[in-house]
Amino acid sequence: MTTSETTRPDLIMGDPGPTGRFGEFGGRYVPESLMPACIELETAFREAWADPEFHRELDGILRNYGGRPTPVTECRRFSEHVGVRVFLKREDLAHTGSHKLNNVIGQGLLARRMGKNKLIAETGAGQHGVATATAAALFGMECIVYMGEVDTKRQELNVFRMELLGATVVPVVSGSRTLKDAVNEALRAWVASVDDTHYCLGSVMGPHPYPWMVREFQSVIGEEAREQFRSLLDGSDPDVVVACAGGGSNAAGIFAGFADATSSDLVAVEAAGGAAVTTGIPGVLHGMRSALIQDEAGQILEAESISAGLDYPGIGPEHAHLAEVGRVRYEAADDERVLEAFQLLAKTEGILPALESSHAIAWVMAAAASGELAPGSTVLVNLSGRGDKDVAQVRDILRGRA
Repeated sequence: MTTSETTRPDLIMGDPGPTGRFGEFGGRYVPESLMPACIELETAFREAWADPEFHRELDGILRNYGGRPTPVTECRRFSEHVGVRVFLKREDLAHTGSHKLNNVIGQGLLARRMGKNKLIAETGAGQHGVATATAAALFGMECIVYMGEVDTKRQELNVFRMELLGATVVPVVSGSRTLKDAVNEALRAWVASVDDTHYCLGSVMGPHPYPWMVREFQSVIGEEAREQFRSLLDGSDPDVVVACAGGGSNAAGIFAGFADATSSDLVAVEAAGGAAVTTGIPGVLHGMRSALIQDEAGQILEAESISAGLDYPGIGPEHAHLAEVGRVRYEAADDERVLEAFQLLAKTEGILPALESSHAIAWVMAAAASGELAPGSTVLVNLSGRGDKDVAQVRDILRGRA
């Protein structure tokens, strides 16, 4: 893709331009006090992304510290069980246990380039918080992570990991006390400390340039996966590429590598209790216009999911656009199917998927069983994180049923 092509706002998964719009979605809906910070960030990112030295440093850290490239693994026993040929892009093997490091290392380098010495972040399942705390430790920065009180309890291990890494974890007790409210608190904190602080937003959401910038930092997933898959299947692309989607960063990252692959269908799987694309309507939240779960009066409704990372009542604006133009199909998986997927992948492949990633696995199981996926189809699933963080939660749920 040429430089001129990447700046065309109408290009699928291209540069949204200075307005930050993906069709009717995106934009920059922030208080006047934050507008200069967003503009400063966009300018800094455009300059850094055009700088070969920035890319060399980013790529070097992701390779030598983060463990990239992550492999693509064929799941032979799981494939025999479901009747389609399943491959996993193994982001669970990246340092810190998920795809989140790709983004935070990029944003940490950008913050340092901008002269910021403090990172703040929101987190749901804790993986973004852990990754941000990791980057802050690596770069010698102060770190504060806002996390809904409900999520601090169901993800106690990740809270402790963040604290071990030197971060301060602030439980958020307002609203539903989950991811939405953590984002609210992080934005408030940014307003009060913007001069020396960078808000390290963890997904392809929020005001421009975050949805685009985070997708670009995560696009390494798709770029690697396409090359790896073609080497495994004699130059062919997968029939279907599947990823879970809450805010949607891991999905955007892998889809970016296959957006122009006309032979590959793209499927994003939301939590059934937070399916913003399939049940939501357009609205504004957290600085962006996107598909949101809301009532007739425009009040945001609470999302519900077994997965703290997908417990969000919206989705990134580029995803809303990709759904509208028909390039990506958005499906949903309920908690019961997710638990089944979590256990089946563990028993057949010895791989514990994060509950977030288990949504994608659950859709593959259901689509193969219904015939929606033809027998023998090749399916690439982005395994966005490992399930170690979810073991205690799943144990308690399963023991409660015994």
